[in-house]
Amino acid sequence: MKKIDAALMKIIVKSQRREITENIIYSKLAASSKEEKNALVLKHIAEDEMRHYSFWKKYSNVDVKPYLFLVWWYFILSKILGFTFGIKLMENGEEKAQKNYGKLIKTIPEIKEMFKDEEAHERELIALLHEDKLHYVGSIVLGLNDALVELTGALAGLTFALANGQVVALAGLITGIAASLSMGASEFQSRRSEKEEFRMAMKASVYTAITYFVTVILLIMPYLLLSNVYIALGCTLTIAILIILLFTFYTSIAQDLPFRRRFLEMSLISLGVAAISFGIGILVKMVWGI
Repeated sequence: MKKIDAALMKIIVKSQRREITENIIYSKLAASSKEEKNALVLKHIAEDEMRHYSFWKKYSNVDVKPYLFLVWWYFILSKILGFTFGIKLMENGEEKAQKNYGKLIKTIPEIKEMFKDEEAHERELIALLHEDKLHYVGSIVLGLNDALVELTGALAGLTFALANGQVVALAGLITGIAASLSMGASEFQSRRSEKEEFRMAMKASVYTAITYFVTVILLIMPYLLLSNVYIALGCTLTIAILIILLFTFYTSIAQDLPFRRRFLEMSLISLGVAAISFGIGILVKMVWGI
């Protein structure tokens, strides 16, 4: 082994801190998991991270402390948004950090094979994790997509046809409540037709209805807070894009889906329907003189 200079030692110590940080995160998630199978898998990954820590320690010859902020950040994020999202987001960050390993391979050749095997093993373990929330992502997507497409379109049309923020908000709310209940019922019937058990079908329908309703509230909020309906419409479209951005980012991480293509698809559909509806609103106002 060649001599390790100060720059490479800095990379080694940083890698060592990251491994102990992830060991603690996985250990905390395992301890808080209610499902025994998930807890065992998380414990196994935590042990892998400790092995990585010990590997780096052979070269640094020092004990290092974890990044406490990252421990609590990923732990809380995992508890709120699901451990699958938290873990995969953390692992994505680790992949970027591993680019530094190329600088170490000439000095410590065994890094390449060891981490290649370890990464494959870790991916296999993560694939074994089961999270109930992800079973209902399809229902959440259904409620979100429909609310964004239907409500942005309806609000855009009503904005020009009625030109009254309070009336537009009221019409949007009534439409949204009816549509959320309808979507929830449709999701329940769809799941039951596929012979899914009653409890799971009901849970899926609730996810769909609640997602739809929450999206409706966010979209009509500008009309209740702003006096200018056209500025309110601009804010509503901005909120729609932000919702799409955040949710697409979440699903791209949690389900390993392409982010850019899905974001563009959802944005173009929502904005396209809004533009068409706005044109219809202009036409209605011209024809009926509202």
